[in-house]
Amino acid sequence: MTASKPPSGPAIALGEFFLLTAGALILAVNVDLFLAPTDLAPGGVSGLAIILRHQAGWPIGLTMLVLNLPMLVLGFFNLGRLHFLVRTAFVVVVYNLGVDLLAGWLPATGITADPLLNALYGGVVGGIGTGLVYRGSGTPAGTGVASRVLQMRTGIPMGQVYFITDGGVIILAGLVFGWERALYALLALFVWGMTTDYVLEGPSVVRTAFIVTDHPDVVTQAVFRQFGLGVTAWPAQGKFTESQHTVLFCTVNRPDVNGLKAAVRGVDPQAFVVIGHGHQSSGGVVPRARGTSASKDPAQTD
Repeated sequence: MTASKPPSGPAIALGEFFLLTAGALILAVNVDLFLAPTDLAPGGVSGLAIILRHQAGWPIGLTMLVLNLPMLVLGFFNLGRLHFLVRTAFVVVVYNLGVDLLAGWLPATGITADPLLNALYGGVVGGIGTGLVYRGSGTPAGTGVASRVLQMRTGIPMGQVYFITDGGVIILAGLVFGWERALYALLALFVWGMTTDYVLEGPSVVRTAFIVTDHPDVVTQAVFRQFGLGVTAWPAQGKFTESQHTVLFCTVNRPDVNGLKAAVRGVDPQAFVVIGHGHQSSGGVVPRARGTSASKDPAQTD
């Protein structure tokens, strides 16, 4: 009997260190180039710091660091203690201090004065930085920590919690900078979230197919013969008619969706086909018959 491997501690692996550092620096550059020059405050601690810079003249990075200290304490006691603290504190220090340190090397007026371009590119660049931090098993702290703790304590859906926290910052920005600037900040926040999801999950290039049929063997053979896709089947019952059917499941590359539906219709016109979205799939490659190539899809079930 071999001893079980001890659980890993809070140490940061080399790959995680690279992702956390790159993400934090990208976030710092984003504030200096796109958000601060045009007073865009798309929620979060960075948005609050930009507002306080305008009102009191405080440096953005140092203000962010001060505002993040209670968030680190809150996260330590509610979101994983040392595992949370080591990674998040590292990101916070590099990100927040990086804003002030890099400001002297970057143009004070940013790249462009167009608020729309700043909102779009601020959202994209910020989303890339945030996505890299999350992929490194870290978090940029800020209102995200408060939102997560609030969600855990109250059960309010995460989307609504973020709307309350980041929405409150944007409303405050509207009162300080004007409502047009707040609308640009809201656009930046939307693009930021979409870009973060893209970095975390990748493009939605895989489609999932559910096929309800009374001729599972014929449909399976047609799908396998044309696309080399493995298929998983399980019995099902139509509750309206009480009839017995079979549900087939497979994944297919996006360009092959129409071909898959045509292949199914060709052998069973009454089959019911539902196509869904998938971001990633892996494992279970099913080879074609001898003399043909293997399936292009890296993840098929059988």
